[in-house]
This record gives sequence, structure tokens and C-alpha cells, in this order.
Amino acid sequence: MPEREAVVRTSSREVREALLARQEIALLDVREEAPHATGHPLFAANMPLGRIEVEAYTRLIRKSVRIVIFDNGEGLAEVAVRKFRSLGFSDVSLLEGNLQGWRDAGYEIFIDVNAPSKAFGELVEVQRQTPSFSAHEVQRMIESGGDYVIVDVRRYDEFRTMSIPTGMSVPGAELVLRIRSLAPNPETQVIVNCAGRTRSIIGTQSLINAGIPNPVAALRNGAIGWRLAQQSLAHGASATFSQTSDVERLAAEQSARQVAVRAVLEEVSTEEVERWRQDQERTTYLFDVRTPVEYIEGHLPGFRSAPGGQLVQETDMFAPVRGAKIVLCDTDGVRARMTGSWLRQMGWEVWTMSGVSVERLTQTGLDQTAPPLLPELPKEAEIKFESLQHQANHVVLDFSPGMVYRAGHLPNSWFASRDHLDEVLANVAGYDRYVVTASDPTLVLFAWNDLLDMLDKPVMVLDRSSLPISLLKTESPRYACTVQDRYMRPYEGTSASEGAMQAYLDWEAGLVEQLERDGTHHFFVI
Repeated sequence: MPEREAVVRTSSREVREALLARQEIALLDVREEAPHATGHPLFAANMPLGRIEVEAYTRLIRKSVRIVIFDNGEGLAEVAVRKFRSLGFSDVSLLEGNLQGWRDAGYEIFIDVNAPSKAFGELVEVQRQTPSFSAHEVQRMIESGGDYVIVDVRRYDEFRTMSIPTGMSVPGAELVLRIRSLAPNPETQVIVNCAGRTRSIIGTQSLINAGIPNPVAALRNGAIGWRLAQQSLAHGASATFSQTSDVERLAAEQSARQVAVRAVLEEVSTEEVERWRQDQERTTYLFDVRTPVEYIEGHLPGFRSAPGGQLVQETDMFAPVRGAKIVLCDTDGVRARMTGSWLRQMGWEVWTMSGVSVERLTQTGLDQTAPPLLPELPKEAEIKFESLQHQANHVVLDFSPGMVYRAGHLPNSWFASRDHLDEVLANVAGYDRYVVTASDPTLVLFAWNDLLDMLDKPVMVLDRSSLPISLLKTESPRYACTVQDRYMRPYEGTSASEGAMQAYLDWEAGLVEQLERDGTHHFFVI
């Protein structure tokens, strides 16, 4: 976009009216995740400036979709408008007054991340009076050796980090499909936990909605509540679900069908989905809600991996276009229907392709969708680690996420972010050659291209495959800019203070009142 071209502005009132009318709109906060978590409108999705080229085509899909961009006065939003237009997106505007304009209009500001999903979970608990046990009550069950099973509905990596003793990993969308094999005795008490509240509420209510005969309850406040009760967590646990028999799957499918009817969730044909994919007036997301392992082994072409439990938990990340259509698929007739039932209640237009035959899963591996406008890297701009050792007066800039950099980086390399390039170059100056690396091969190309435009010195890309893993270190990190790419959640890891954990729980408990004041959500609870 030429500098002289006027920037179109959209008022907060217009955005609110679009949300109320269920029109398609992507309200994007282009700050990094940490500042995003300090405050934003309910349906604002986070897409940091430095990741727009990497994420726009898969998260927004349609180039004519209405996009409204904001920041908090940092000057990122206008740069983002130009970037989106250079990528071919045609309906892009700034939120008038940015985040302050939303405040000045008297509209609600939500903190933290995944606010729509968390607020919805609290609404479900209030309206359905979802049963729960305290940490002390569950501890007594464990000590007494009673007839119970604890199912942890988070991602497997989260479960491995910390878990309730004797618990097993059963990510959210797997619950209804797997529970009959995990608790075949209808007298067995099922206890559902996550790190905090949302996923355990949704998981517990999923089993209740599906008519499971067992008594079911959430672990109140999850692993946070467990820690606040001064009880010990397990670390490195690996217990998980096993294969489901045909009889168990058919019973689960019947339960899921009944839930789908209650949620007014319908099936869609392959032919109709293909027509929707070609529609230039509506956005349609296609998600495979099975486990990542199953997805890699084979999936429908065009469908992205979105394990059902995480899709419900992080809907704003998977589908930032509010008002879009969503199609879910599975191979069992259970996971898509259960996931879809929750998305329907969250105000989405959702359809399922349940029980897809394995023969149709012709695409394998991870989703390889790449931006169509990748910078072209000349062969002479790529350098192998062996050659790097002979380069005098060079610096390595690592554009990996902060957590990845901290987990292992090349000694003497600097953490850097595309969102703070001026700060990076001010702090890392005076070198004859700049070498760029990143865990994301797509992101590294864009970072290389940025620096090429900003520097009159050679800029190289480190061939990461030539980097010996044994050289990656965790000590002596160097930061060329502020690290804001990740909001440190009070419910992840083990380092959060008790004050931060309690504040998080208190915030979640107040979300229902905020929803009522906001009024744009269209949520309902079956």
C-alpha cells in the first residue's frame, strides 16, 4: 500500500454491530501475546505483526474477509494494514482509536487468552451446575483406594509436565469415545481435571450430556486448586487411553448422535463442503478433530489438525473469523459430533462429516500449507554450521519463540523478534555479517528478508539441519529485544505463584458477569 493512501477506519460501534448481526469479521490484535493478554475485546484474535505472513492464509483463508486491526497505540496497527494489503487482503481497516477507542465506547475489555472459551465454560457451569469435587475430597479418594478414575483432558504434553497422581491423559474430544473402556463398571467415579477450570467443566459436562451411567465430577479448579491445597503433583506421567472396541465405539456414537440432535448439529456432504470451499463470499474452516498422531497417519485433503478439546479451548486461535462456517470430521462418529455440539453452543455455524472411511484419508503428514509469497533465498545466502565457525565478526539472531530459544540455543546467539527489529539492531550492532536462524523455516525467510532491507551488510540464513543438537545450550541466553511473544499462563508449568493462581481463578469466576455486560456472544447451553 503506498504511504499516501488513506487508511480506512472502522468504529467500535460498527464492529459491535457486525458481531451482533453474526456477520463475518476478523478483529485482530497485532500485538504479541503477552500484551494481548493484558486486555482486548472478547472476540479479538491475536495475530502478532511478526507472524502475519506466516499465519494469515491459514487462519483467515479468504482474502476478501473483513479485517479490523488494532493495537494499544504502539504504532503496529498501521504497519499491519499495509502488510495485509500487500498480501492481497482487500477489506482491511483500523479500529478507530485502537484499544482505547473500544474502552471509550464503553465496551468490555477481557484479559488473559482464549477469553471466549473460558467465559463460555463458566457459563456452562453456572447454568448446568456441573458437579465438582475439591482437591481435598479427591485426595481422600486416592488415599482410600476407592473405585475411581481420574482423566486429564489437557494436551498430552501438558499432562506430562504436571498431573494429579494416578491420573491418565484423555484429551477432551476423546472422553466420550474412550470412557466406556476406562470405566466399564457404571459404579466407578469419573473425575475430570485440567490445569484450571474450563476444560474440566466442558469434559465433565460432555460425559453428562452423553448420558454416561457413571457418576462424573470435575476436579474443582484443576491442578491450580490441587497446588493451592498444598498437595503434591506428579511429573512425567505417561498413562493414557487404550484402543476402543467396536461395541464401545458404537455405544459412544449413539450417545454423540443424541447430543448432536439436542445441539441442532447437522451433517454435511462432501459435495456441499467442496462448494463452500469455492465460495468467495463466506469463510469455511475445515478441521480434523482426531488426535495429531491419527491426523499425520492420514487425513482428508484440505482439513487442518485441530484436536477437539483444544479447538473448544482455543477457538479464537483456530478460527479468528467470527461468523465463519466450521466443518469437523472424524472416523468414528463421536469426536466431531461432541466437539461440534460445543461450538454450536458457542454461537458458531457448524457441520460435521462424522465417521469418514479410512480409505478417504489420502493425505499424510503434517499440514504443509505454506504462504504463497515466500521470499526466495539464494543459494549463496545459506550457510552451514561448519562454515559459520570460520566467519569473523558475525552475530547469530534466533527468531524462534522465546520458550524454544530458552529450551536450547546456539551459544552466543541472541533472541530476536520481528516485532522489535529496530530494538534488535540497536542492541546488536557493529557486526560485519548477520546470520538468521529460527525453529520455523518459514518465519526465518521473512526475518532474513526484513534484515536484508534494513542492513547494508551481508545477511545469511543458518542451515538448521547442519546444527549439531548437542551444541544447543540453555544457559547464558542473550536477548536483543523484549520477550513478549508468550503470555506466561498461571495454569501452565510449576513456577506460578499462589497469588497469581488465585487471581486467575477469581478472574474466571467473574467472566459470566462480563459476558452479560458485553452482550455480543450468542452463547446458549443445552
